[in-house]
Parts: sequence; structure tokens; C-alpha cells
Amino acid sequence: MYNPGEEIIQIVDRDNMEVEALPRRIMREQGLIHRASYILVFNDREELFLQKRTATKDLYPSCWDVAAGGVVLAGESYEESAARELAEELGVDGVSMSPLFDQYFEEDDNRVWGRIFSCVHNGPFQLQKEEVASGCFMTVSDIFKLSEDEEFTPDGIDILRKVAQ
Repeated sequence: MYNPGEEIIQIVDRDNMEVEALPRRIMREQGLIHRASYILVFNDREELFLQKRTATKDLYPSCWDVAAGGVVLAGESYEESAARELAEELGVDGVSMSPLFDQYFEEDDNRVWGRIFSCVHNGPFQLQKEEVASGCFMTVSDIFKLSEDEEFTPDGIDILRKVAQ
């Protein structure tokens, strides 16, 4: 049986230089800096696909998230991670992704170097039941309004603020 806690994750330092590769479980337990890919999925009407994380996620369970994505595995590039995560979470393959920027985010037990991508896809999506409880397209302004009352992943809403500038 697949255990995400045993995935081997690329650990990096504050300068995003590779340090070692360790199981995800250890990375979370020790709050180590790692890499992640974030993919903003827009439709033709420039609405963003918003997803609700499952209650079983190891970080930010049951929160809204503005991006598909996840941790970069050892030996994997940001681009490879983004393509893998988009296929796993939303069932989307072969879509062209544009890199937007890299950022370091740190809060509580999440320290991550992320590469942010965007793509256009109108659906339909095949949501990964282990990670995505539901999802819908919304305008960016409506997402910001929703974030006033609902819990969002803090790294995701931080990314959206930068993209919306």
C-alpha cells in the first residue's frame, strides 16, 4: 500500500541548494526546508480553479487551495513535479505550463521553496480523492472575498496576492 509519508523528498537550505533526500515524514517532523511546485489552473474566462483539500492532508487539512501541486521528490525538477502533480491531483496531462516566479515561504511548520506555474485548462477534472475533496472555478476577486471567511492555505493565498498585483 502506498504511504506518502515514505516518499523521498528533496531537502534544501535557505538558498535553495540541495542538502539531502529524506522521507516526507521526517521532513514534516523536523520542519525541514523542501521544494514544492504550485500550478495555478485558469480557464478561458480567466477564472482560477479553487480546490478544497481533504481532511486527511498532512498540512493545511480541509483548507481551500488556489494551486494544484506538491512536494518535489528527490531527483525531480520543479517542472517534472508540476507535471506529475497536475496529473495526479486533477487528471490533467500534456498541458503547457508557464513558470511565473520562485519564492520562499515560511510559517509555523511549513518552510518551502516553491516554483509557481500557470496553465489554462477548462476541465473536466478527475480529482484525486485522497487529496482533493472538491473544486470549482472562481474569479480571483471572489477567491479573495471567500478567504475573508474561509480557511485557505497561507502559502497559496500569498502566491495569489503576488499574481494579482
